[in-house]
Parts: sequence; C-alpha cells; structure tokens
Amino acid sequence: MKPGTENRKKMITAGALGTAALLCLIYAYNQLFGGSTNPAATANPSSGPTTTTAVPVTGTSSSRARSSAADANAPTVVISGVAARKLATSSAALDPTLDETSMLRTEHLLYSGAGRNIFSATYTPPLVAIPKNVPPPRPVTPPVYTPPVYTGPPPLPPINLKFFGTATRSNGQKQAFLLQGDDVYLASSGDIVARKYKIGTIGTSSVQVTDLQNNNTQTLPLQQ
Repeated sequence: MKPGTENRKKMITAGALGTAALLCLIYAYNQLFGGSTNPAATANPSSGPTTTTAVPVTGTSSSRARSSAADANAPTVVISGVAARKLATSSAALDPTLDETSMLRTEHLLYSGAGRNIFSATYTPPLVAIPKNVPPPRPVTPPVYTPPVYTGPPPLPPINLKFFGTATRSNGQKQAFLLQGDDVYLASSGDIVARKYKIGTIGTSSVQVTDLQNNNTQTLPLQQ
C-alpha cells in the first residue's frame, strides 16, 4: 500500500468525525434554545379555537431592569387557556399625592396650654401675683459685749516643799528638815534647796521659803 493512500483515508475519517460532531452540536442547541411546540394544540385540532396567553415573569421594576438583557434572549413561555379580564392595577394604591386637609387643620390650632409654647419663637412669661401682706423682716439684735472681770494677777504656784521638823546644832543654830518627793534636805537659814528655794527664818512651827524664780515668799507650816 502506498503512503499517500493511507494519509487520504485518515483525512476522510477525520472529516466524517468532525461532521458528526457538528451535527450533534446543532441538535443540542436546537433542543436548548430552539423553543417548544404546544402538543395540546396539535393533538386535537377539531376541539375548537383556544386562546394562548404569554405569562410574563412578575417582579419589581428594579429586578425587571436588571434582567431586561437576559429576557431579550430567553424564550417566551406560552400557556394555553382563556385570558382573565384585568379589573385594576395595584399601582393605584401607591399614589404619592399628599392629603393636605389634616395638615391644614393642625396648622390652624391655637396653643392654649399654661406652659411655654415650644412652637413659638417669642415667649411672654405669665404674670405672678406678689402677696401684699408680707411680714417685716426680723430685727437683728446686736450682740452684747460683756467685758471680762479682772480678778487680779494669777496665783503664784505653791512651793513644792514640806517642813516636818527642826534640829539644833552645837552652836545653837537651828536647821529645818524639808522633804521634796523622795529627797530629804537639812538646811540652815540662807541655804538653797533644790537650786531654786532659799530658806529664810526657821521657827519652831514654821519656816519661811522664797522661790527665786518668781520672787515668791511663802511660810510653810510644820506637818506632823
């Protein structure tokens, strides 16, 4: 067999397969987009005249606007039967005409309340009756100044010593026994006790003591 004859057979086979594939594509396109016939109208041709009505796809205006391009290429669905008579359209209920009757009736109302009218730019406060029988103000009594009573200089602090006995030395000089807390002193006339008390005249039943800090002289009695 010659090589040219084998190539020619392959080309014929490929052309036949391509033609069959093209016919299959045309048949599938007609089935999908070619439209359909009404079997009921062709089955009984003698049953009488019938009316076919095209049923449009309902929806809002925005949805119809969006699908207008797709509906131009889509097939129209045809349903057999008698078309119903249209009585009215629902768009009549969507009339945006404004009813001004209620609005004008409200505008002519006059405010009759007791408080401030919030719908008015000017406001006149109501008159308030001032009571006439107003009692006079309460008199203010000035405070009475009482000067302090002078009672003299403050008393001098007592001398913190206790005189509880005497002693006589060999030369006849008297000495006094004095007690301050737990400390016992034996002092003669003119001695200084506890660095602040000067002993004066020493008697049998008393002794004179001078406080050197405030120049205070007191007589201490003999304590039993």
